[in-house]
Amino acid sequence: MQAQAAANDNLVDIKDLKMHFPVKSNGLLRRTIGAVKAVDGLSFTVKRGETLGLVGESGCGKSTTGRAILQLHRPTSGSVLFDGQDLTKIKGEELRRMRRKVQIIFQDPYASLNPRMTVGDIIGEPIRVHKLRSGKDVRIRVEELLKVVGLNPYFINRYPHEFSGGQRQRIGIARALAVEPDFIICDEPVSALDVSIQAQIINLLQDLQNEFNLTYLFIAHNLSVVKHISDRVAVMYLGKMVELAPAAQLYVHPMHPYTQALLSAVPIPDPEIEKTRQRIILQGDVPSPLNPPSGCYFHTRCPLVIDKCRVEEPPFTDYGHGHFAACWRATEVTPILSEPIQQETAV
Repeated sequence: MQAQAAANDNLVDIKDLKMHFPVKSNGLLRRTIGAVKAVDGLSFTVKRGETLGLVGESGCGKSTTGRAILQLHRPTSGSVLFDGQDLTKIKGEELRRMRRKVQIIFQDPYASLNPRMTVGDIIGEPIRVHKLRSGKDVRIRVEELLKVVGLNPYFINRYPHEFSGGQRQRIGIARALAVEPDFIICDEPVSALDVSIQAQIINLLQDLQNEFNLTYLFIAHNLSVVKHISDRVAVMYLGKMVELAPAAQLYVHPMHPYTQALLSAVPIPDPEIEKTRQRIILQGDVPSPLNPPSGCYFHTRCPLVIDKCRVEEPPFTDYGHGHFAACWRATEVTPILSEPIQQETAV
């Protein structure tokens, strides 16, 4: 009974998710000569009502993971269970209906909006597609959504180019809310915005989560923002998950050298702490996902590497209290801060 209750708490359950993009040769035959392993065996869960932060360097597979969950990219293998239903096994009309419950907020608030459509048409389109309202009720609902995200309903007939970046992102959020989803993938929703606007959008997302009981997968590379909004944080490197822990625990005591290096690069507004803490500079470049290294993918840049790391991939191990790490020397990674990183952008 306890196992069943725990399963019911998980809105999203990802098992061994892989997203490999084939590489073709030149010429007429265009044979497959390899594959870019953008996502290579991810397994994690997202609990109902929580925010799971997903972080890592550019190119590690964060956004691809979000798109694979939504089935914008059909995964190479693995399963994506949403509320008990495997999204990888459905298509057509059934998948379209399911997408009402799973929405996405894109990184670029301008490129994600059709410049030839008014705000009313952009937000109203998913309402019409899913037949939630009709006639004048669509406009009434759009005006309600504009108020919810902090925009004047008077803007309903304006076009995207007439808004600032922060306002356009609010329009994107309103479009995601239009179909009353349960789960929203936030694909770096504040990375293209000014710092002061980032704080407003983050606070808006938190307010909406509390009001509508939403569940978020929050993808970002800004660790300060992720800590502010996330209940748990997952760290990716080269298509694999290397660490997963409650946010407060991960920021105080990371157990993977890569997480430790990422945290050491985050500036802290307190000059006394900044002056005394250790900065970790990783050597070398990120390996190619077309030809990843053997063993632990991180061993080519790891300051704690041993011979075992080069030949044998470490398992994703539970070290207690929901703290997982994939490192042969996880227990030897020392804290780099005497107190958690403070959020710089939230207001």
